[in-house]
Amino acid sequence: MIKREEVLNYGLSFADVYVDTPFRDENWVLLRYRKNKKAFAWTYERNGHIWVNVKVDPEWRDFWRKTYASVLPGYHQNKEHWNSIILDGTIPDRDIQRMISESYDLIATAGKRNIKQRNA
Repeated sequence: MIKREEVLNYGLSFADVYVDTPFRDENWVLLRYRKNKKAFAWTYERNGHIWVNVKVDPEWRDFWRKTYASVLPGYHQNKEHWNSIILDGTIPDRDIQRMISESYDLIATAGKRNIKQRNA
């Protein structure tokens, strides 16, 4: 994956997802989960490449950052919970898809975890 459209098309394959452009800067295009309106992929162009910010479980955060030089702490986001993926062709599509999928899972289940914790 090196194009924004590839990321958006992959993200739209998940249930209850829509594309959003919430900022005045049209460079930022987000994928959101419809049920809680949380974004799980933030796409933007920076330094000649498309970047994708994805939510990450802190247990996996450093694994991805150490495995690929093109995975960095989340640009403009919480560095503990978000990674930025530079789509420069150095990361296999399957791993980019895995990171996007894991981000979706974290966002889609966020409310469910909070309800379980409150009821425990």
